[in-house]
Amino acid sequence: MEFPNRDSKIPILVVPFPAQGHLNSLLHFSLLLSSHGLPVHFASSSIHNHQARHRLQGWTSASLHNITFHDIPIPSLPPSTPNPNSTHSFPSHLVPIWEFVIHHLRSPISSLLHSLSSSSSSLILIHDPLMSFVSDEAASIPSIHTFNFQCVPANFVLSYLYESTSKTWSDNHILFSPSPSPSPLHDTVPEEVITFCKKHYYETPCDGMLFNTSLAIEEAFIDLLAKQDDFVAGKKIFAVGPVSPLTVTDNKSGPRHSCLEWLDKQPPKSVVYVAFGSSTTIPVEQIEQIALGLEKSKQRFIWVVRDADRGDVSQEAEPEKVKSLLLDFEKRVEGMGMVVRGWAPQLDVLAHGSTAAFMSHCGWNSCMEAMSMGVAMLTWPIHSEQPRNALLITKYLKVGVMVREWEKRDEVLTWEKVDEAIRKVMVDEEGLEIRRRAKELGEKIRAGIEGGSSYEQLLAFINYISEFK
Repeated sequence: MEFPNRDSKIPILVVPFPAQGHLNSLLHFSLLLSSHGLPVHFASSSIHNHQARHRLQGWTSASLHNITFHDIPIPSLPPSTPNPNSTHSFPSHLVPIWEFVIHHLRSPISSLLHSLSSSSSSLILIHDPLMSFVSDEAASIPSIHTFNFQCVPANFVLSYLYESTSKTWSDNHILFSPSPSPSPLHDTVPEEVITFCKKHYYETPCDGMLFNTSLAIEEAFIDLLAKQDDFVAGKKIFAVGPVSPLTVTDNKSGPRHSCLEWLDKQPPKSVVYVAFGSSTTIPVEQIEQIALGLEKSKQRFIWVVRDADRGDVSQEAEPEKVKSLLLDFEKRVEGMGMVVRGWAPQLDVLAHGSTAAFMSHCGWNSCMEAMSMGVAMLTWPIHSEQPRNALLITKYLKVGVMVREWEKRDEVLTWEKVDEAIRKVMVDEEGLEIRRRAKELGEKIRAGIEGGSSYEQLLAFINYISEFK
């Protein structure tokens, strides 16, 4: 497909929600659009734009110059510290931060919408659904065409839709039988988060929906979603994922991360990567059991141990509990495993030839990255859409095993269960088949990007928005 000069194309304004998983996927998608010559504007607080750029993986630093960042200044964020003893695993300490940021973004983004739309015949607005106020602001400007970008999979949107409208599933395979399916929200997030979501995530006029998913993973769910006339109502649906790169490129100068140097020395497909994302704080008792399980399994591993993000990640500090708890453990597993404190280059780790499996909280970005790289998963869902993602991985796609079942989320999982899950994937005959299916799924997903369905869906979106010029 021939692309005209960037300056002659319709501008795109991207407005992410200020949480790591949302920032990450929308920045990846922005870079994907800009790689096709589209003029992309990325607007958030200066703090969160810095976070998104700092943690970006898989793109060269030069690629960031193809995006116009609008670093909106806001007052200093209120203090925010994760609570490992909270009765709920959701990072509720961030809710006041999100309210604060959204409040201070409203007026500047409104001004930006008017400014960009007045300098072009049309403007494309792509926003996170939790930033629905942006669509409200855009509704009064006829030249703006709006799309919401879903950071969760299509099956989760379907489950939420069916729960909220009291519909019943029409296809038995959607049920993930025989495993019970958690409620999309009420079982997975605390009440204050439900209140926040209802306040900021509501239906607004839009031309379409973008999903960071692939037809290789969710074709049945995308098809079913498209049939929900009362929800879709003429909106276009585009499955453009994975939005993260398949060929990982180091975007920073200087030496590689030490964990990658360690991986280079390990045999092919021999390492379990363990990481629970940016929104999770694991209690001390559970860290002890994970450590024992990793040690007893006798399998090579990389384990990322960190608290959930604070409001401003530049103020991260290594928790004291980690220093004392893991000091002796690291000595005992020297040569067999590596503990990483703080942020790790996850895409690089998953793409590495020595990585065989990923023990994960099952955030959708992590799921997409693992599946795209053909890596089997050991699922440990913690909150939000993660329990349903774990069911998708283990019961529907069958490219992973469940480590901790959702029904036992309030219990400390013993080291024996951790050891058992690792061995099931890395040693047992069942694990060979799981890893084979994961490798096959990864090949299908990559084929979708390299000229297949995902590539066609992206070009269909680009062609569609070009008609608004």
